[in-house]
Amino acid sequence: MVSARLLSLVRCPGCRAALRSGDGGLQCQACGAHYEAREGFVDLRPRERFSEQTKYLDETLHADARHETVSPPLLSAAVRHRMLLKFLRPSPGDRLLDLGCGSGRVLIWNEPFGAYQIGLDVSPFFAAEALQKVDLALADLRRLPLVDRGFNKAYALDVFEHLSREALRQVLDETCRILEPGGQLFVYSHVRKNSRLALGLRAINRMAQGLEAAGLMDLSQERLRKSDHVNPLADIPDLEAIAGEAGFRVARIRYYTPLLAGFVENILLRIGQRWLTRRARRKAAAVAGAPGSQDGVGAVRAAVKARVARGGLTYALLQVLTWLLRLDVVLWGRVRSGPFFALLVKERVR
Repeated sequence: MVSARLLSLVRCPGCRAALRSGDGGLQCQACGAHYEAREGFVDLRPRERFSEQTKYLDETLHADARHETVSPPLLSAAVRHRMLLKFLRPSPGDRLLDLGCGSGRVLIWNEPFGAYQIGLDVSPFFAAEALQKVDLALADLRRLPLVDRGFNKAYALDVFEHLSREALRQVLDETCRILEPGGQLFVYSHVRKNSRLALGLRAINRMAQGLEAAGLMDLSQERLRKSDHVNPLADIPDLEAIAGEAGFRVARIRYYTPLLAGFVENILLRIGQRWLTRRARRKAAAVAGAPGSQDGVGAVRAAVKARVARGGLTYALLQVLTWLLRLDVVLWGRVRSGPFFALLVKERVR
């Protein structure tokens, strides 16, 4: 969706001048640059291409089709969304920006709270629901195509760890520019320095690797998703320092060591996914009369999402697991560790 309100807030990423509709897209009134409007979103990526690019532009990373539709918030995704709501408290009257929105699923989850929302991402793998209901734009977070002080709240989930230190500085500077004084930025990411609790996560990861070697699960997609993690922040004081340089103060922080989530999602659910995928392949081979050629992961995900959408036992079980996974924050949330939820408040006028 591309609304009149979106047009009032976007700016040319090259010269920051206003844009107007025309010729199947948007035209800069100052430099004349043209930006294509596609079905459901507008492409406002800068003409200049940065040498540092995320692997999320790679289509193979989205081959499992998890981005195509939006399911209700469940498991660790629900834990993160709950913390976003607790810290940021979106409400009618807010102008809310999702930095690195991915499929746009969090924007859909936020709809009931009445805030005006824009989702930005560098890759065009948006869910159907987001394309229909939310203002979306392709953009580089280092060159936000938005008006100064146009928003009062923003969030970045699983974004900072993909950035170099220089890119992180640029993203924070740009975010400070587009937030009004006192504006808030909610962040979920992690620093390199961890607590002893991380030993539990390492044990879970070693268990997962052993199970993969035994053919009981497949972690290839997960490795691809984490292959461009740069992890630019050393520790929490480093976060406070780099945020302060951009004009932010770290007003609130909680930690998130997902021990229960790691076991449930990285062991139990991946074993289940592997079993369902193999079963789907066998069925496809039986129908075709020959060995199946598709990996079946996308089909399995689509089937599970359809079950969740219908409610019933599958959805009820996932809800129970979601409540269990919240204990990771209750039990370990004040133990300073690598993963964190933080609320940054803009203090410096830019």
